[in-house]
Formats: sequence, C-alpha cells, structure tokens
Amino acid sequence: MFALLVIFGAILSVNSLNITADQLNLLALKSYISHDPHNLLVTNWSTSTSVCNWIGITCGSRHHRVIALDLSNMDLTGTIPSQLGNLSFLTWLDIHSNNFLGSLPIELTNLHSLKYLNFNNNSFDGELPSWFGDFPKLQSLSLSQNYFIGVVPSILGGLRSRIFDNFSKLQVLNLQWNRIFGKLPSSLFKCKELTYLSLYHNALEGSIPREIENLPSLEYLYLDYNNLKVNLYLFLCQLSHLIKYDFTPLVKFAIL
Repeated sequence: MFALLVIFGAILSVNSLNITADQLNLLALKSYISHDPHNLLVTNWSTSTSVCNWIGITCGSRHHRVIALDLSNMDLTGTIPSQLGNLSFLTWLDIHSNNFLGSLPIELTNLHSLKYLNFNNNSFDGELPSWFGDFPKLQSLSLSQNYFIGVVPSILGGLRSRIFDNFSKLQVLNLQWNRIFGKLPSSLFKCKELTYLSLYHNALEGSIPREIENLPSLEYLYLDYNNLKVNLYLFLCQLSHLIKYDFTPLVKFAIL
C-alpha cells in the first residue's frame, strides 16, 4: 500500500512539473505580447491561478497538460516565441484575427500532436515555411490574410513532395490573400481527405493539374484572383460534386 502511495505521489509530482513547464512557456508567449488593449492576458495569465483556468487555455483531463490555445479575436500585437513549440500536448492552436508579426519559429515543428492551426488575419511575413509537413496529424491549416511569400513548389511540393504524404489527414487548406506565386504542384492533390481548398488572391499561374479530380471529398474550391487556366471539361464533369467554388476573375477557362 505504501509503495502504491509513493508511486502515485511521484506521478503527481511529474505532472505538476510538466504543467509548470507549460505555464512557463505560456508566460514566455505573454512576454512577447507588446500590446494587449483589453488587458486580457495582463490580468488573467497570472501565476496565482492555475494555468488551466487561464483565458484561452484548455487542459486535457488525462494528463492535465495544455492541449488547446485559443487567443483569437483579442486584438493582440506581438511575435511568436520559440517556447511555444514546447507545448508538446497541444492539438489546437488558434490565434486568428490579431496582429502577430514576423516569421514563425521552426520550434513549432515540435508540436507533433497538432490537429488544428489557424493563423488567419495577422501580419506574419517571410517565406511560407516548408516544415508544415512535419505535422502528420494536422487536419486544418489556415494562414490566410498574411504576408507570406514564396513559390508554391518549393513550399508545398516539388522536391519536398513528402509533405503531402504526411498530410494524409488534412481536410482544410486555406492560404488565400498572401503573396504565393508559381504553379500548383500535382503533389498537392495527394491529400485525399481535403474538403476545403482556398488559394485565392495570390499570384498563381499555369494550368490546374488534372490530379485535382483525385480529391473525392473536395466540396469548396476557391482559386479566383490568380492567373490560372481551368480545363473546361474537368470543371463541368470531374468537379461537378463541388458545393461551392469560385474561379473568376483572373482565372481563364480553356478546352485543354
């Protein structure tokens, strides 16, 4: 009986240390927030209360670790520190509709459990990281309305076509309103579970690969405000299952 109590106490001690580590990493994020106009983190993210009770934080019931971080629509200004990549149990990361700046730290690749990532409507810039392929469990990736730049094949396919092999569970890909140019790689269409694809208002060119017909679950497709060519037969026949789509303007229809 005594041995069981010792083991149980040791487990509690380890869990306590782990949640303390999560707390320290979140406090590092707080220190990188330069403007919090509603004082949401200033008044709520305090060491005097459990991190699991902080605004925007959800802890798992099993391991008592931080599994979700939701700071969306808080009007925050700041940058993302490398310490955010230490939240190893994180499955949900949503900071959309703020004013986060700069580039994304490569340490985010340590978030191997991540399923949902939404950085929409911020001010991130620089080259769109190719290491997004290191999230094998990712189901939704949304990076719209930022200032990411780059050529599509080097970001999402080409020599790193394995990225889409790792994206076997991806259902939502939203890269609209960035500065992405180049041709659509056929490797993109390895994501068999994809239901939503939005790349509009970039600088994409060339023809839409026929491999797009290999996406049986695709329901929403937005490619307008690019310089793409659409195979008319592909659009009328092979993509007839789409619920909603938009190819125009700046998308050309052709019989190819």
